[in-house]
Amino acid sequence: IVKDPIKDFYFDFSKRNYSIEEYTMFLEKSGIFDLLQNHLVSNLVDYVTGVEVGMDTNGRKNRTGDAMENIVQSYLEAEGYILGENLFKEIEQNEIEEIFSVDLSAITNDGNTVKRFDFVIKNEQVLYLIEVNFYSGSGSKLNETARSYKMIAEETKAIPNVEFMWITDGQGWYKAKNNLRETFDILPFLYNINDLEHNILKNLK
Repeated sequence: IVKDPIKDFYFDFSKRNYSIEEYTMFLEKSGIFDLLQNHLVSNLVDYVTGVEVGMDTNGRKNRTGDAMENIVQSYLEAEGYILGENLFKEIEQNEIEEIFSVDLSAITNDGNTVKRFDFVIKNEQVLYLIEVNFYSGSGSKLNETARSYKMIAEETKAIPNVEFMWITDGQGWYKAKNNLRETFDILPFLYNINDLEHNILKNLK
């Protein structure tokens, strides 16, 4: 069932009961196009029948998270960032401080909290601390993540020439829009895959 502002659709996949355009709408609204386009599953038939998803929820989360990181890394490298030079992956704050001679105590409770970022990129003027995730389903984790990253965004403002960036996507955010919007209001570098496709990274200082 897919709800439309005008009517509800009841799709029958044993025989075609709607137009090709309406089946296309189903694939788009269900997120299947996203799964295929961004390579978040390797076998769609197995995925929808539950074989690939299986019972390992944490494993599924790890796979989609890794896929999302790979997507983001490909866009960063396409913009000219080079791994090991001005692009670093899965790096802790103490390494960041050592490499870039920056004090991150404002976001680590004066060094008492260990923080690890999915990516760090360095432009001529600004150091960007980047977190990446993908949520295919709803739940309390989304709200916790949004609140946590909102706090990091606020704390980062106290650090000169350092910005926090969050790149996230997935159908799960449809039911957590309010928390996402609260973070969006204070975090100028909150992006999704569509933003990357439209070359948002070219606008970075």
